Amino acid sequence: MGYMVEKEEYQKYVVGRIISVQKNAFFVLFENGEMLAKVSGKFMHQSKMKRDFPVTGDFVNMSILPDRSFAMIHGIRKRKNSISRQVSGGSKRLSGGPVDEQLIAANVDVIFVVCGLDRDFNLRRIERYLTLIYNSGASPVIVLNKKDLCPDSDSKKLEVESVALSVPVHVISAIDKDDVDSLRVYFKKEHTVALLGSSGAGKSTLINSLLGTERQKVHAVSEQLGKGVHTTTTRELIPMPGGGMIMDNPGMREIQLWVDGETTESVFGDIESIASECRFKDCTHHNEPGCAVQEAILDGTIDLKRVKSFMKLKKEVNYLEERKQKSADRIEKEKWKDIRKYQKTLNKDKA
Repeated sequence: MGYMVEKEEYQKYVVGRIISVQKNAFFVLFENGEMLAKVSGKFMHQSKMKRDFPVTGDFVNMSILPDRSFAMIHGIRKRKNSISRQVSGGSKRLSGGPVDEQLIAANVDVIFVVCGLDRDFNLRRIERYLTLIYNSGASPVIVLNKKDLCPDSDSKKLEVESVALSVPVHVISAIDKDDVDSLRVYFKKEHTVALLGSSGAGKSTLINSLLGTERQKVHAVSEQLGKGVHTTTTRELIPMPGGGMIMDNPGMREIQLWVDGETTESVFGDIESIASECRFKDCTHHNEPGCAVQEAILDGTIDLKRVKSFMKLKKEVNYLEERKQKSADRIEKEKWKDIRKYQKTLNKDKA
């Protein structure tokens, strides 16, 4: 990771926290206020990957120029955690090359998954967000917004609780003070809360209500399309009046996961537990005899749509593990090579 400053050197520097990143400029919050910062030449030279550079939420060691025109960042302090996804629409991903990681934020304690109880409500999308969050090491909280537009909000909450196992679920209206106040319990003195959710879910409205001021721009959702407008264009870390920090994120039109193979166990622990009872360890949960997952679907223990979501994410995660090292073209060639070997084996058996 870039140029990591050793603890013995900390006293030489001022500690700041990245509150916003815009191209090659960093806005840093420190004990004397906010300041524009740049990375030093040595830091730039020793940084090999995108994740080596500061992101919103990072704590950095910096020195301030004598004329106080800007600060120089010399290193990133060790990250407690980080939120990553695949580079959205990146040329390498679209061209079939190995995929890149995009660091979204660092040092986040709690993540609100904000979903509107209107046309934005989607259980499968919630499962994808949870996969992203569990991989980061942060704690998820589901916030179902716009209850005033949903006559059956209680049943929607039950649906979410059936897929978001052991995750707190709050049903609110972002313009209702009592509802918003119920979320303040997550803003402890040194905690950072980030918001994730699609455009139009009400993240900016919620932030304004929590801050008690019109800090974030708010646009109406299109009634015809049910789509929101990107009112937040950059990730910004904002101090809360009562302590803690809140981070808004631009609405994600696509959630390209960057996770490891163990993450799905946290999101789909119910299915993973049932799958462990299958007769065959390599069961694909389709037509194999003794498949405990298929039996659970038939007797109503688990929902077929949730199983399909689990299988899709499992396949996506496995493919991602390969794409981190190989191009899509190479993976496809290896797949057909294995198929041809299998066909030759079948032909020999027939002969």
